[in-house]
Amino acid sequence: MRILLAEDDAILSDALTANLQHAGFEVETADNGAVAEYLLLRQQFDVAVLDIGLPMVDGLTVLKRARAAKPEQPILLLTALCDLEHRVEGLNAGADDYLTKPFDFPELEARLRALLRRAKPSAGSVQQVGELTFDREARRASIGSEAVDFSPREWTLLDLLLSQRDKVVTKDQIAQVWSGERPDAGRSDAAPGSIEVYIHRLRRKLEPSGITIRTVRGLGYLLELDAPA
Repeated sequence: MRILLAEDDAILSDALTANLQHAGFEVETADNGAVAEYLLLRQQFDVAVLDIGLPMVDGLTVLKRARAAKPEQPILLLTALCDLEHRVEGLNAGADDYLTKPFDFPELEARLRALLRRAKPSAGSVQQVGELTFDREARRASIGSEAVDFSPREWTLLDLLLSQRDKVVTKDQIAQVWSGERPDAGRSDAAPGSIEVYIHRLRRKLEPSGITIRTVRGLGYLLELDAPA
């Protein structure tokens, strides 16, 4: 389980990181809102914890931008502000849960696991990346409100890239997935030149989504979300 912890208090961040790692989480930290936003938009996390009072870009702004790009991302807010007005503001901005400081770590862990349980049913089927909505179960995809048609080969390739987001996918991996889906397919279907053709087609179809498929020379391909303007 991968978690983003955005907290500018170094002592609290270190303590929470140690406890989260002990609880089985892989933790990525950010000490300001600009870094937190960059990581949230470019990497995949099971859950994010944002302090409202982050420097550079405040936690509420990061929350709103992340929610627009990743509607399904579970996000919990941390704050020292305990009045009703600020709690409502955070929830209305898109937070899934809210925890005021000071708090005991077992409560934070329990809230995080509850968020993960609620997110789990849809996580495997529907994936939202940028403007792209990718529904594996229904085999439907859309960019914004417009449906997008992918050929079977394009669909399988995009599914692989999305499942390995922010990781390099090699041509050997692509060939293996293609051959597994169509055992009777000839080797020419998965030849390097053929793969490059399908990558080119995907890039063109994904242009309006804010998604880039980057060629990593000598290694393979990397699916990334464009940085916000």
